[in-house]
Amino acid sequence: MVKIPVVSAAPTAANDVAAFFLRPGALNLPNLPPLALYVHWPWCVRKCPYCDFNSHEHAGAVEAIPEGDYLAALRADLEAALPLVWGRRIVSVFVGGGTPSLLSAAGLDRLLSDVRALLPLEADCEITLEANPGTLEAAKFSAFRAAGVNRLSIGVQSFDDAQLARLGRIHDRAQAIAAVELAQRTFDNFNVDLMYALPGQTLEAAQRDIERALSFAPPHLSLYQLTLEPNTVFAKYPPQLPDEDTVAAIGEWIEARTAEAGYQHYEISAYARAGHRCRHNLNYWQFGDYLGIGAGAHSKLSFPHRVVRQVRFRQPASYLRNAQQGCFIAESADVGRADLAFEFMLNALRLREGFAPTLFAERTGLALSQVERPLGAAESRGLIVRDHRRIAPTPLGWRFLSDLQSLFLPEASRAGRVHLDGAVLSIQVHTAPE
Repeated sequence: MVKIPVVSAAPTAANDVAAFFLRPGALNLPNLPPLALYVHWPWCVRKCPYCDFNSHEHAGAVEAIPEGDYLAALRADLEAALPLVWGRRIVSVFVGGGTPSLLSAAGLDRLLSDVRALLPLEADCEITLEANPGTLEAAKFSAFRAAGVNRLSIGVQSFDDAQLARLGRIHDRAQAIAAVELAQRTFDNFNVDLMYALPGQTLEAAQRDIERALSFAPPHLSLYQLTLEPNTVFAKYPPQLPDEDTVAAIGEWIEARTAEAGYQHYEISAYARAGHRCRHNLNYWQFGDYLGIGAGAHSKLSFPHRVVRQVRFRQPASYLRNAQQGCFIAESADVGRADLAFEFMLNALRLREGFAPTLFAERTGLALSQVERPLGAAESRGLIVRDHRRIAPTPLGWRFLSDLQSLFLPEASRAGRVHLDGAVLSIQVHTAPE
């Protein structure tokens, strides 16, 4: 673990921090990748039984959430991080959670105003807000749009009332439909999140859910297979999920039906109409950089001679308490060379189009020859195709993506885990002590 100097707004502290990260190291990155900003809102009305994100059910009324204190902490967090990203423009902003749509309209406007005041945003910066249909109304949609949100991601999960109850969602079918219809009228760009392979779900039931989503012609669809994650209620009390044949049949039908409806299946769980791929998530899959602020947020930041991962204090109370002392980072470490190669492949192989071989060196500072052995093994098993222009998973490689990714796991690693916290990919790789 690398000890990070204390960061404050003072110029001398900023210089110290810059010097610390710019010192000589093991890598040589020719260019820094695009940089995105992730803002984490940790509270929700009710914790869903399948959720292992850093979300915390608020026991009292929504009005009792310390919104003002948290927004002040977010601004201070961002100010403290500025020396690490001087001169870099932000390509996308994602406000995730938790349930960020619990934010008041004035609170979101304050947050985005602070972001614009402190960071240079690209002219066409994509600004996404995650929203729960149970927390939205027309006036709030319009206010979010006026504050600068230009992409809404609606966590519908299902249009079936019985399934919504099983999933612990706070909304019903009518609210889900109303939220998507409002998004249609208010936003040019929006995403609908759906889950499939739900408890007891048949192929026909999954088809009804997805057909209902397609009837709105959303520019983007995220379709996730329900999995039982550790440390969740569903892991402790597992529901009866569909068998493998049913899950496979649902997946095959989704592939055909979304293509027929004009969607490009560009990432393992993402489907988009032309020109509407999620730029924020694409930056993750292409191993770009992201600065994460807020309780439990993860960052991946590149410097000329190293790539650094950071984690903020996870519990909202702890985050707020430490923020009063100007301290936000709970963990920070350089990513080792072997882990860099694995993490790049863990992300890039999620994309149907794969990646250009030159991108590997650009984003990791390593020669592609370092992963020649696992690349050869993947190719011989029919899991990837490659030439001088592109390395991409085959349909078989996509179907068995975990097996493909595991070929690149460093020999010294005992475990690798992917966790999507809101939209943020954080990779926790546990390595044997040297």
